[in-house]
Amino acid sequence: MRTGRPKAELRLSAEEQAQLSGLVVSRSLPHALVARAQVVLWAAQGQSNSAIAQRLGWSKATVGKWRRRFLERRVSGLHDELRPGRPRSYRDEQVAMLIKRVLHSKPAVATHWTVRAVAGETAISKSTVARYFALFSLQPHRSKSFKLSTDPFFVEKVRAIVGLYLNPPDKALVLCVDEKSQVQALERTQPVLPLGLGHVEGVTHDYFRHGTTTLFAALNVLDGSVISQCKPRHRHQEFLAFLNHLDRGIPAELQVHLIADNYGTHKHPKVKAWLARRPRYHIHYTPTYASWLNQVERWFALITQQAIRRGSFRSVRELVHKIDHYVTHYNAHQRPFVWTASADSIFDKLQRLCKLINGTTH
Repeated sequence: MRTGRPKAELRLSAEEQAQLSGLVVSRSLPHALVARAQVVLWAAQGQSNSAIAQRLGWSKATVGKWRRRFLERRVSGLHDELRPGRPRSYRDEQVAMLIKRVLHSKPAVATHWTVRAVAGETAISKSTVARYFALFSLQPHRSKSFKLSTDPFFVEKVRAIVGLYLNPPDKALVLCVDEKSQVQALERTQPVLPLGLGHVEGVTHDYFRHGTTTLFAALNVLDGSVISQCKPRHRHQEFLAFLNHLDRGIPAELQVHLIADNYGTHKHPKVKAWLARRPRYHIHYTPTYASWLNQVERWFALITQQAIRRGSFRSVRELVHKIDHYVTHYNAHQRPFVWTASADSIFDKLQRLCKLINGTTH
């Protein structure tokens, strides 16, 4: 039997849902405001004040207070009341114009806005502009690259590969295969300055080149182990030799699913003939410009960061020895990458990206 005053039903419009979700994921807004937005989202999902209070470590009265404030004033009610003190130097309209300028225009003689450039255009102090940049997570000095796939079978390939990650078949091995070519054995011309208190490790910008090697690798999706070989070149002959190396170590009763990119070596007629003679092998090519689907690329990033980029090698043999030592240690502490993205979530993200590119919101 329920007791106490019945709570008013809390419903959110689509716009309010979007506003509150934006507040919850913000890293720059006050924690109290983020927590109040989370309270409203949970309440809209039907959670009780008691459950929300327990999750946040608040009292039921505090949760009820912000729930009532939202019902009375909606999103604006989640903000703190104005308190006595020095009045703000800039009106909301001025701040909005600053944000609009940064988001929707470019400076006349540069590719992006800086704090000083915005301050010069708006007559707002540099420190205040910097504070607004931090508050609204504006980062015009940064950019990230992307490339949309033009593969006509993009959807089918993504579903096939993601399906292998999320639901691998029984009595089968899923291997992500690729090669990291032109790994250079670079020897620094001067000794490394060691890491110390108050300063980072120092390395010279110039080096001697002692040749290159190609790292072939196959990542086992199930347990995270890696099979690797270093070879002097990256032709189809070397790729076939690596496939033969894999074949000798895989039990005959297992089916093998290989995930590879569209590099010509992987599609050479002799490679296709090798696969055709071995019906237990099934190769899945990633869509064009979508090598991020191949998990071994993430492992290549790890070995580059941790063993190659900052190393100094007097010969290719020394570089290969370092790679082999890293792989041995990695396999001794192997741990698979956890793939969480479904095919539908990938398509949804690409759809949002395409809308941004086209300048549409519907």
